Amino acid sequence: MRRFSADYLSRTREGMWADSRDALADLDLSNRERILDLGCGTGELTRVLASESDADVVGVDADRRLLDVAGDHVPCVAGDALRLPVADDSVDLVVCQALLINLPEPAAALREFARVSTDLVAAIEPNNAAVNVDSTVDSEVALESRVREAYLRGISTDVALGEQVKTLFGEVGIEPLSTRQYDHEKRTEPPYSEDALRSAKRKASGEGLADHETELRRGVDGERYDTLRRAWREMGREVIGQMQEESYERVETVPFTVTVGQVDSDAD
Repeated sequence: MRRFSADYLSRTREGMWADSRDALADLDLSNRERILDLGCGTGELTRVLASESDADVVGVDADRRLLDVAGDHVPCVAGDALRLPVADDSVDLVVCQALLINLPEPAAALREFARVSTDLVAAIEPNNAAVNVDSTVDSEVALESRVREAYLRGISTDVALGEQVKTLFGEVGIEPLSTRQYDHEKRTEPPYSEDALRSAKRKASGEGLADHETELRRGVDGERYDTLRRAWREMGREVIGQMQEESYERVETVPFTVTVGQVDSDAD
């Protein structure tokens, strides 16, 4: 199981459900009584589930550092997605967001989800191979593509799982009910937020690659990684230059698939 810092999750999930909650329609939140958000991280989705329903909502994550953040807003417990600290048939909806892509055996996790749910399982998973970036810094578009390709070669889990979750549901005995496509758009433009300015500085310093250095070094040899890092830092300096002129704009679109399935209540 890969782990992430609270800062990383905050950056990547910022604003994800601000105005796109139609993508959650098939979760039937208004009729839920007990919901588990597995791999809840810092609790962004957990808070949405709580605000959109009258259910008892609990976040579960294996990383207690993340729960320290999430627990300020929603009830949370520590737990492993493959060995949930929850009794059989104890909730009527299990939800996860960008969790299965970080597990070496996502099907095993789904079986555990089905064990504890009496009704629905929902997985909100991205296809990281299809991320699109547009930027006023020409080199950023090309470098993002090179980094993504190296990352996909070096990662040990399927981070492009999104649209394949429906097949996984069928394999573990969860009946697929619906899929919805949700594109999470992250836009950077003047006036720049503190987070945008911090992101630009991380690019210029090379820190922007450090979050995934292990995977990237598996995807490219050492010399090519060093060359890539130098180009990344140079690109970051150009980003800062455009920001100083208030001409920098960037749009990143991450495609997610929201897959909802029903547990077979008659299964052993």
